[in-house]
Amino acid sequence: MANLRSLTKHFICACQLLLLLQAKVFCSQYKVGDLDAWGIPTSANPQVYAKWSKNHSFKLGDSLLFLFPPSQDSLIQVTEQSYNSCNLKDPILYMNNGNSLFNITKPGEYFFTSGEPGHCEKKQKLYIAVLSGNGSAALAPSYGPSALPDTASSPSYTTVFGNIPQPPSSSPSLGFSLFVTAIIASATWGIINAMI
Repeated sequence: MANLRSLTKHFICACQLLLLLQAKVFCSQYKVGDLDAWGIPTSANPQVYAKWSKNHSFKLGDSLLFLFPPSQDSLIQVTEQSYNSCNLKDPILYMNNGNSLFNITKPGEYFFTSGEPGHCEKKQKLYIAVLSGNGSAALAPSYGPSALPDTASSPSYTTVFGNIPQPPSSSPSLGFSLFVTAIIASATWGIINAMI
């Protein structure tokens, strides 16, 4: 009888651990622009960051990787007004280490630009919208990615991370279903433990 109880406890714990690991797998790290580095867009592709963000669907737990030479560039998160006017004063966040990782921890709209004078005016800026907990997307402003033409004919860029997987269509409710599954597993373990 004690052997069955021990086996049941181990099985339930293993299931809970697998559920937690599965939740982490669904988060993605995106290399911004799918380019070698965060930098001033070329004249051949001046809207590279706007096109890139339009073709990705970001969710809570994802992260953005901005790669750049620290001696030549930086990254700032700014307000929508500062993004539109390329105002570099009073940023929300400043990163200059060249391997800057921004973790998405809440839904909403995020605005980024280079912290170097003149780079924002040359379209080195990024706007993203992150889904809210109920699965609805934040509305893109008229200057944002939705205002761009279809990018089916635009060139694709390779990344050092390989192809970026698209998130599953049910990903906004994933956290809730994992939570419910963990509660059911714990309750089942409690019931089995009480019966034995």
